[in-house]
Amino acid sequence: MTEPTITRPGIDPILQMLLDSFPLTFTAADGVEVARERLRQLKAPPEMLPDLRIEEHTVGYDGLTDIPVRVYWPPVATADPVPVVVYYHGGGWSLGDLDTHDPVARAHAVGAEAIVVSVDYRLAPEHPHPAGVEDCWAALRWVGEHASELGGDPNRIAVAGDSAGGNISAIMAQLARDHGGPALAFQLLWYPSCMGDLSLPSFTENATAPILDLDVIGAFLTWYVPGLDISDHTVLPSTLAPGNGDLADLPPAFIGTAEHDPLRDDGARYAELLTAAGVIAELYNEPTMVHGYVNFGLVVPAAADATNRGLAALKKALHS
Repeated sequence: MTEPTITRPGIDPILQMLLDSFPLTFTAADGVEVARERLRQLKAPPEMLPDLRIEEHTVGYDGLTDIPVRVYWPPVATADPVPVVVYYHGGGWSLGDLDTHDPVARAHAVGAEAIVVSVDYRLAPEHPHPAGVEDCWAALRWVGEHASELGGDPNRIAVAGDSAGGNISAIMAQLARDHGGPALAFQLLWYPSCMGDLSLPSFTENATAPILDLDVIGAFLTWYVPGLDISDHTVLPSTLAPGNGDLADLPPAFIGTAEHDPLRDDGARYAELLTAAGVIAELYNEPTMVHGYVNFGLVVPAAADATNRGLAALKKALHS
């Protein structure tokens, strides 16, 4: 686990000003539509977005159909196949869509010089676990078979995601290994939920943190796994808590965590377990960041620096 910084720095002041302007926390009693609308309020100025070739597609695999995806091509001039990143958005498995994470997907296409396929999986509470996981797995297998048609290299595919999307990315890495592919080159996990262990110190230390606090976590769990007893995290299925799965022979990982985030120690613990299983896992804890910092990269310089660290690792893995 990540030890709290000895002299714990505060939240980056520019980020703090932005957070003060857009309170995002909520409870289960507020309802999922209230939560979704609050996330949609975080819109990046269009003029700040990189201009990319973008297409909408509907994909499916093995009986699962009608999964919307948005494909982004990097601004690189080459006739050769380029790597592909399958991106899973965050939002507690209940919020978010292709639009809320459009700036993040663009950043990954530019930063990794890769095609990005952003997946619009089904959300809870309308579709609780494991519906979203099933959509994400079908989309990944579709990409594995159709990467060449997109101009991508089927031998250089990575998964990436933030928060719940980091959880899903970790699950996808295990499923791909267990089912013979697609072979993944890398997994980029932004402040993921991988352990399901709410007793880790950061859940207490950051119980009232901005964006993600214990009330928000409770709402997400109520919607995603209604009625599930999570008091013993060690018995949770690996399609919910990938830290309980077999971690051997997984692709290398970069795990980005934030000091002021209840999930800080969750990501750190998963990095420890990956390393113990012989998987290359780089952990970077951002000392002045909060949960969700990748979404603020366009307007908060420190968040941009934090995002670029993970994107550099992704680019290196896909272009080495």
